[in-house]
Amino acid sequence: MTIKAIYFDLGGVILRTEDKTPRSELGREFGLDYTGIEHVVFGGGPFGTAARASVGAITEQAHWQAVTRRLGVSSNEAGRISDQFFSGDKIDWQIVDFLRGLRGQYKIGLISNAWDGLRPWILREKFDDAFDQMIISAEVRMAKPLPGIYHHALAALDAKANQSIFVDDFIENIHACNALGMHGIHFKNTEQALGEVKALLN
Repeated sequence: MTIKAIYFDLGGVILRTEDKTPRSELGREFGLDYTGIEHVVFGGGPFGTAARASVGAITEQAHWQAVTRRLGVSSNEAGRISDQFFSGDKIDWQIVDFLRGLRGQYKIGLISNAWDGLRPWILREKFDDAFDQMIISAEVRMAKPLPGIYHHALAALDAKANQSIFVDDFIENIHACNALGMHGIHFKNTEQALGEVKALLN
């Protein structure tokens, strides 16, 4: 069947940690290595504040306040810590421009497990025009790899699963979309992913 909709993940795909130095330096400030500071921010399992913020159970602000408590510093430090933690992350403008170029021919969607600050951040960075719809887990209160978020994304673009491509860096999210009949592409690098998208479009 002809492809009508193309969905991309954000973190690890369009936005990637290209410079680990700021995150490593932040970890050292608190006696942690790179993995340790990542665990403080992203860890805690399904009941941790990171996971709860990802499904809109708490705000991103509340999550960062919890991070400062774990680190033993004032909540006034939340903004500085957040800024440094993410300062090595870079937007892949090659992917953004690729998606911009496809709009009009195809419906373009974002499916991201993210906190409620993502949409305002994308608007500030001025690449919301790459998407017809942005499906953000904190807003829809469900996250990948559960099938509900994929069904929501398909409905948002009025697309059938077998008419749709989804690119994500987590293999479990690709397995989940494939199980619904979507064409999953496991992101490894920009050239590989865009090449596989183009192959499906042709």
